[in-house]
Amino acid sequence: MADNMENQVLEDQVQTEEELSEQARIRREKLTELQNAGNDPFTVTKYERTHLNSEIVENFEQLENADVSIAGRIMSKRNMGKAFFCDIHDATGKMQIYVRINELGEEAFAEFKKFDIGDIVGVSGFVFRTRRGEISVHCTGIKLLSKSLRPLPEKFHGLTNQELRYRQRYVDLIMNPEVRKTFEARTKIIKTVRSYLDDMNYLEVETPVLNTISGGANARPFVTHHNTLDLDMYMRIATELHLKRLVVGGLERVYEIGRLFRNEGMDPKHNPEFTTVEFYEAYADYHDMMDRTEGIFVACAKAVTGGTVINYQGIEVDLTPPFARMTMAEAVKKFTGIDFMAIDSDEEALAAAKSIGIELPKEKTWGNLLYECFDQRVEDKLIQPTFITDHPVEVSPLAKRCPGDKRLTERFELFMTSREMANAFSELNDPIDQKARFQRQVDLRNSGDEEAAMMDEDYVCALEYGMPPTGGCGIGIDRLVMLLTDSASIRDVILFPTMKPLD
Repeated sequence: MADNMENQVLEDQVQTEEELSEQARIRREKLTELQNAGNDPFTVTKYERTHLNSEIVENFEQLENADVSIAGRIMSKRNMGKAFFCDIHDATGKMQIYVRINELGEEAFAEFKKFDIGDIVGVSGFVFRTRRGEISVHCTGIKLLSKSLRPLPEKFHGLTNQELRYRQRYVDLIMNPEVRKTFEARTKIIKTVRSYLDDMNYLEVETPVLNTISGGANARPFVTHHNTLDLDMYMRIATELHLKRLVVGGLERVYEIGRLFRNEGMDPKHNPEFTTVEFYEAYADYHDMMDRTEGIFVACAKAVTGGTVINYQGIEVDLTPPFARMTMAEAVKKFTGIDFMAIDSDEEALAAAKSIGIELPKEKTWGNLLYECFDQRVEDKLIQPTFITDHPVEVSPLAKRCPGDKRLTERFELFMTSREMANAFSELNDPIDQKARFQRQVDLRNSGDEEAAMMDEDYVCALEYGMPPTGGCGIGIDRLVMLLTDSASIRDVILFPTMKPLD
């Protein structure tokens, strides 16, 4: 299916190029004519503008009849004979300009008539309101700042293949203001997350993207090679282990917002490179992390939507705290009827999982079977914000065990709209237990599990110096942006998502 879609993209692109080649040829001829006349627009280095379009609209009463200079892209031209109305777009929106031969003069007006949709211009003139009431700029001078050599599509948003919009995001942004709003919201969300943690006295830090081992999560890494050291290195799959080293070093509240890289499949919820925030707090546990997570989601929702009740893909989602909380075993019991807390052996757990048709994991332990029952039968039913707590130790190699049941850990994942939004632990700070769990991951890796973690002797060494009781959490920024901008695919919230080459 994916190959067919990409083939269609290529065919559409070739067809479009053939249809537009004549227009492109004419535009290049116009450029050559300008260059021969000594008016090459690409030699312009700067244009002084006095106002953005939105500033003129917002301050019209003060600016009426005032001289202004604006700049932007021509998005429409309406010929009135000896006058034109044009729409000029800048980053803040649209401004109509009125261009008349009387003000420009015949020669300049003749040159302006050759300007194309998509050209970038600087406009000087005075502010007025048309008889129809539209705030506009009456042009007294116009300068071509950059020539558009490719015509813009007439209905780019209406293209049947979404793939082309992702591949040519620059055109998508030009033609679709709502796309720009999505990425403005993304920036606002990241600023809000940063502000929330800064206000709680967390210290923002940076940790390595390239590492000699991969760790901090169960995922398949990207491998690269350092030529000077003649050493394979791994692009980070998590920031966790370096951030916790800093807690050992006495930085008691730290966070990092950054890119992670996982060499895995692509779908509407996954991209090989993505953005997270991870934060760690000494003398805190996973209950504190639930409070912090709620605070971040509420702050971001209010910043973007103005409230805590949002609509996502036609479903109302209520982010008003407190979020619901269930243990993983409680959730499995609620949705499947199987009570794992009443099961004492791996054999009983296996029989229970088989009874509801679970695709069985390679390691058929009580904990792995509990997790698979949740993953396959429960996750897609969690629409409203729900903290799922107390995960099995087999799937939580970096989390502290629950005091009352050593099979479980003090871990939660936040789910809503049928997807994971955050993951947190009371961090394991016992170096002996941590080394044993790393060794278990190494054994799994040696048996063929490419997502299992590697042994990190240096991290164990750090724990041996002593890490205080610590709570830590990671939140997927891309999924948070998807939620708050009502975006169906992760590709809608990443400016340049990973795409298979068409060649």
